[in-house]
Amino acid sequence: MKVIAIFDIGKTNKKLFLFTEEYEVVFEKSVQLTEIKDEDGDVCEDINALRHFITDSLAGVMSLTEFTISAINFSTYGASFVYVNEKGEPLTELYNYLKTYPADLHHQFYTTYGGEELFSTVTASPVLGSLNSGLQVFRFKNEQPDKYNQTLFALHLPQYISSLITKKFCCELTSIGCHTGLWNFNSKSYHHWVNKEKIIDKLPSLLPPSTSFSTTYNNHLLTCGIGLHDSSAALIPYLANFNEPFLLISTGTWCISLNPFNTAPLTNEELKQDCLCYLTYQGNPVKASRLFAGNEHEVQIKNLADFYKKPLTYFKAIEFNPEMVDSIRLDKESAKAFRETDLLNYETFEIAYHHFMFYLVKKQILSTKLIMNGTAVKRVFVDGGFSKNALFMNFLAMALPEIEIYAASMAQASALGAALAIHNDWNNKTVPKNIIELRYYSTK
Repeated sequence: MKVIAIFDIGKTNKKLFLFTEEYEVVFEKSVQLTEIKDEDGDVCEDINALRHFITDSLAGVMSLTEFTISAINFSTYGASFVYVNEKGEPLTELYNYLKTYPADLHHQFYTTYGGEELFSTVTASPVLGSLNSGLQVFRFKNEQPDKYNQTLFALHLPQYISSLITKKFCCELTSIGCHTGLWNFNSKSYHHWVNKEKIIDKLPSLLPPSTSFSTTYNNHLLTCGIGLHDSSAALIPYLANFNEPFLLISTGTWCISLNPFNTAPLTNEELKQDCLCYLTYQGNPVKASRLFAGNEHEVQIKNLADFYKKPLTYFKAIEFNPEMVDSIRLDKESAKAFRETDLLNYETFEIAYHHFMFYLVKKQILSTKLIMNGTAVKRVFVDGGFSKNALFMNFLAMALPEIEIYAASMAQASALGAALAIHNDWNNKTVPKNIIELRYYSTK
């Protein structure tokens, strides 16, 4: 069976999928890798463990006689640079995008390049410290000049992983355009600071996200893509299937609300509330808002499991209970600030979890409406982990009764988008019209 292999690398889960030419998943593997600490004692991705997961998993599926791997591509989380030498070997740890950014370098950078407000507006990048990955390179240059000088290229994570297979180095638009501070959304080119600081010398050629290379890996001839930023990849199947205005909430560690039909420039007020712009694989801006909801869910599930002496996966079996919703509506204070609430107020895990999810969806609505208001959005699609969460989906439908709410049953839009990005280079068949199966959630 002819298939494409897609590595979908999230902050928490690292996944491998095999898709048929009809874009059906016929193989799935998922792992969580143990984080390590960098030289400052901050937790970070274990780049060596990640590399071994990629190469070992690929070798494993290549050995399966029922599949012929004809192509491969990658979607990964953003805001992460890998600095490689001439051999393509990493020179540093893969620094965490939550790593605290030095105040002196922050001040130096923004003072030099027009101030926070102007710079953020031009680059569509809220002031996010290390989450502005371009500033990571600026820090690397200033704090580790010896290693910086040894660096052949600074690669975003998708392109680094692709280079493990192709031995080729490049940049691509969806990774460069995701709140990096590198891209000028007005001129549609690198911001002038990239040239002024000579960072441009460490950035390889900028190629379209649909680029692929023909390469031989482990004696197998492959078509290999150059990877995409996962949020932009997640939009591809929806843009291919739906024409009427919609909004996508791509859920994972971060819940990213993406509105490709909001063309209004970012305002300073939106930037202050963590709105930004991504780029589609066609190079068009997409207004987005972000919420660290998946991370918050993970933290609270551990707290609830410890308190109620339940397994970590217990929440997955909890069904939406309308009677508990009525009690939440009466108890507005606890829903407003769940983290400050004493769990002794809740008799059971089920009650506590309903209160927490009500609180979390309220935050999600505030985030999503920042980019929804003023547009003709009629449908909201949810993909990723929360699309399988009955409480999240029902509370979302309750909060937006005038909007059609759908869960993507496949819930693998980032991986599917990475496959579709290089469709013409590996697949002679027409893209099916039913690649996204949707489940409608109604409050009626």
